Amino acid sequence: MTALRIYAGPKARQHIEREGLKPHHVGVVPGAAGGPKGLVLGPLDRFIFGDWLASSHHEVHLVGASIGAWRMATACLNDPNAAFERLERDYISQDYELEPGRKTPTAAHVSERFGQNLQSFYGGRVGEVLAHPRYRLHVVTSRGRHVLGREHKLRTPLGYLGAFMTNAVHRKAMGAWLERVVFSSASEGTAAALPFATADYRTRQVALSEANFNAALQASCSIPFVLEAIHNIPGAPPGAYWDGGITDYHLHLNYNARMAQGLVLYPHFQKAVVPGWLDKGLKWRHGSTHFLDNTVVLAPDPQWVKQLPGGKLPDRTDFPRFGTNLQARVNAWNAAVSASRQLADEFAQWLERPDMARVEAL
Repeated sequence: MTALRIYAGPKARQHIEREGLKPHHVGVVPGAAGGPKGLVLGPLDRFIFGDWLASSHHEVHLVGASIGAWRMATACLNDPNAAFERLERDYISQDYELEPGRKTPTAAHVSERFGQNLQSFYGGRVGEVLAHPRYRLHVVTSRGRHVLGREHKLRTPLGYLGAFMTNAVHRKAMGAWLERVVFSSASEGTAAALPFATADYRTRQVALSEANFNAALQASCSIPFVLEAIHNIPGAPPGAYWDGGITDYHLHLNYNARMAQGLVLYPHFQKAVVPGWLDKGLKWRHGSTHFLDNTVVLAPDPQWVKQLPGGKLPDRTDFPRFGTNLQARVNAWNAAVSASRQLADEFAQWLERPDMARVEAL
């Protein structure tokens, strides 16, 4: 069974018809939030960053939220293949202690353990990420405003309820509760220009540095109520910072406005590029827009996904599903990752002889 499906916006399709798809054509690679779903993209990541893009010499912007930010930061390390293999192992083997009477670990415990994992993973290596000669990293976070300015057991649930209701009416209006804050590595001494326009949603940009790297990356991965917010990140406006997927779940950003030349190559775990986490249930926001006209999405075929353990991609429901049976979850996730090597193999084969019959409308 074919595993990989290729989707392209109208400009991207025209480009591929004229010139094919070469490494120097790619100007942006996004990495979506989505927790364990991102594991199936590991083989694609290793091929794209460890082999294919490594053969070019141009600047590429890497934009990530949550696990996507972890993936994109990993791509900036020396020997990305080895780094992605470690990310895979560390993510799959994560385990948390349960207090008596609880079915889920406390947010404080998950945050503490996750922070330790990031420190171990990037310890002594942040400079590699920030000084990469070609890659410009952009870590997306969600900063609370007003009632969400500090995490609180009562105000935070009320604030997210308000954000949910406001977002249901108009996505941009959710900016009254949460804003997009992007931490960007430097280009010629200053934060690299964002590779997307920001008129769609309230946005700030902050320079990514040794002083704030771990905090920004942990904030981007801090799912509300599952992990604790990260407060007062150095160099950034004060306040509480949460998962970048809240404002930008799948990074449905206006790349088209900034990318006059070049394509956006998007390894993703599904066809739909959903704008925000609170849009998951709003199906009318799941379609493509002109923002993605120059975007190529690489995603697993839904029929192929049904052959994975449990008939689905790994996801956060596996934690309560497997409970304390860590080895069973590890086995299931390892099996999914092993099967997903087919995605990378098929993409490599397609690049050798691009077949436009395989390229579907995004």
